[in-house]
Amino acid sequence: MEVVAEKKEFDTNKNSSSNALDPSFTLSTIANAAADKEAEDRERQARDLKAGFHPLKHKFVYWYTRRTPGVRSQTSYEDNIKKIVDFSTVEAFWVCYCHLARPSSLPNPTDLHLFKEGIRPLWEDSANCNGGKWIIRFKKAISGRFWEDLVLALVGDQLDYGDNVCGVVLSIRFNEDILSVWNRNASDHQAVMALRDAIKRHLKLPHSYVMEYKPHDASLRDNSSYRNTWLRG
Repeated sequence: MEVVAEKKEFDTNKNSSSNALDPSFTLSTIANAAADKEAEDRERQARDLKAGFHPLKHKFVYWYTRRTPGVRSQTSYEDNIKKIVDFSTVEAFWVCYCHLARPSSLPNPTDLHLFKEGIRPLWEDSANCNGGKWIIRFKKAISGRFWEDLVLALVGDQLDYGDNVCGVVLSIRFNEDILSVWNRNASDHQAVMALRDAIKRHLKLPHSYVMEYKPHDASLRDNSSYRNTWLRG
């Protein structure tokens, strides 16, 4: 029996290795997962409509990260990210948003993340690892209004190439606040620049504001979110 079990395990591992090397297997797996997610979203929207709510195109999750200034911790960044709440309807969004602390009241350093369900606010996440982010720096007194406008644009699916957008982040720092918009594909120049233009349009950014772009693989190499950006526009 042990020999049979070992052979079965070997065959299973062999098949797994073969599948891992087969590009068609990977592509079909991704396609099937995307189809399952679309079906799940349609079912969710139908349930919300039946219940009298106004369903959003995507379900979203708020996350929160807080670190103690000047203190080195052995806790990983991933362990520091805490899920706050999720929502999938207009009504639930406003309930959540109205109970969240305003940016001006958040301690430094803090990150507030709003991402589509199934995507963690990590560079290494499968939806983010080939992407990057547009970065905008604001004076602390005015970041709250721009953050609200950005959240509304994301939740309302108002950004161009919206399916390429993963989420948005508000980073509270000592001298400034930073907004960033994460996208899936840093190599799709057309989508990256279209997203930049959509952000500028929806936030009504003054011409004096400079946007910076940085791929996540560059962040992984230099272990920095906002330094050494690659593209300015």
